[in-house]
Amino acid sequence: MALPMNGAGKPGRTPSRPVQDVKVFGIQHRAKTGRTKRPWIVRWSVEGPQHSRAFRTRVEADRFRSFVVQAVQRGEPFSIFNGEPESWSPQASDVQCHEWARRWLAEQWHEWQPRTRFSAVEALARFVPLAVVSDVPAAPAELRRYLAATLPPGDAQRDDDIEAWLSQASLRLSDLSREALAGIEVELGQGRDGTQLASSTSSRFRKTAKSCIRRAFELEIIPADPWPPTMRGRSQRKAVRVRRTVDVRTLPDPDTMARALSAMITHQPASATYQAMTAVAYYAGLRPSEVVMLRCSALVLPDDGWGALEVREADISFDESGEPKTGPRSVPIPPVLVEMLRARITDLDLAEGDLLFRTRTGHRPTASNWARSWQRALREIGHPSLRVYDCRHAAAATWLRAGVPLAEVARRLGHSVEILVSTYVGVIEGDEKIANERIDAVLST
Repeated sequence: MALPMNGAGKPGRTPSRPVQDVKVFGIQHRAKTGRTKRPWIVRWSVEGPQHSRAFRTRVEADRFRSFVVQAVQRGEPFSIFNGEPESWSPQASDVQCHEWARRWLAEQWHEWQPRTRFSAVEALARFVPLAVVSDVPAAPAELRRYLAATLPPGDAQRDDDIEAWLSQASLRLSDLSREALAGIEVELGQGRDGTQLASSTSSRFRKTAKSCIRRAFELEIIPADPWPPTMRGRSQRKAVRVRRTVDVRTLPDPDTMARALSAMITHQPASATYQAMTAVAYYAGLRPSEVVMLRCSALVLPDDGWGALEVREADISFDESGEPKTGPRSVPIPPVLVEMLRARITDLDLAEGDLLFRTRTGHRPTASNWARSWQRALREIGHPSLRVYDCRHAAAATWLRAGVPLAEVARRLGHSVEILVSTYVGVIEGDEKIANERIDAVLST
C-alpha cells in the first residue's frame, strides 16, 4: 500500500474533482472464535456502500484507519469498487480475476433486475475458480458457495483463509490469454461431474464471463480482448441451428390432465394446495414462479362462466416478489378453475391481499414438494414423468389444438408470436391437413 508523494516526500494533493461522500467509522471488535483470526474491523463508506478490512491486532487496525482518514483529509478520490483511495491501487492490469469480478458486479448491480443479478453471480461463482494459475493448491470445498455470497456488492463476512487462497491462485487480468480462456470456456459448459450442462445454461455462464472480461478491455485496463472469438462453423448457421422446441407428444391431453389433477389429492393437507397450484399452471398457463405469487386480489371469479387472473407478480429470488419475466398480463380462466379457486378462498377464509398458496407456517410451498406431488400423481395414472413447468406447455398445446389464434395464445403466455411458433411448432404442424383443405376450397372456387 503506497501513498502518493510529492517531490518533497510528503503526501501530495490529487487534482480537484467532485467531492465524494466518504465516512470513516470507529474500529469494531468482534468476539473471538476459532475461525476469527482477525477480530479488529475498520469500516468506512464511499457514496453510501460500506467497506471493511479486518486485522489481527488493534495497532494494525489503528494504522490502517489513520491512512484512510488522511486520504479523506487530502481530498483523494476513492474507488467505488473496493472503497480504497485510488492511489493505493496496483497497476490496473495486475488486478486479479476475483477482484475484477467484484468490481464489474458493483458497476452493473444497480441497473439489473434481481433475476439478472442472481444469474450473473451464479456464472461468476463458476468462472472465478476456473481462472486460476496452473499449479494452484486444491480449492476450498465451499469456494463456489462462498463466492456466491461475497461477489455481490455489500458487507458480506469474508473468510480470511478463502481470501488468502484466492489471492494466491487467481489469475491477473494481464495473464489471461485466448488459450487459457478457451479451456475455461469448455469447463463452463460442464457440471462438477464432467457431464455437459444444458446448452442454454452453459451459454448463459459463458456470456456473463465474457462480458465481465470484455469490460476490462473497454475500459482500457487490458490492451486487447483476450476472449476467443465464437466459432462460426456449420452448427452456428441459422439454417441448420437446432430449435429449442417442446416435444408435444409427451404432453398430457385435457382428459389425462384432469385425471392427474384428481390423483394429486391424498390424506396430506398440503396435497390440495399442490393440486390447485398445478391447476393454475395448466388452465391459465402460468409459470411456476407466477403461480406461487398469485394473490386473491388478482382474481376475477364470477358466479358463472369464465373468470380471469391478473398476472402482476412473480417469485424472482427465493420468495422475493417482483415483476413477471415478460411483464404483467391478464389471462382468462375456464369455469372449472374459477370454481376451484373460489372454493379455496372460502375454505381458507383468505383476505383480498393474501397470497393464494402458502404453507401452514406461512411460507412459500417448496418447488421440490410440489414436484414430488405431481410426479406421484403421474405414476398413479401410469403417465411418464413430466416437470411441473410442462403443465404450462400442455396449456399452450391445448389452446393451439383448439384453434385459438396464435396472437391470443402468445398474449396469454406472455410470449411473442415468433417465440410461440418456434417453441410449439409440433402442435402447429398438426394443422397441415386442415390448412390444405381450406386452401383447396379457395382455389376451387
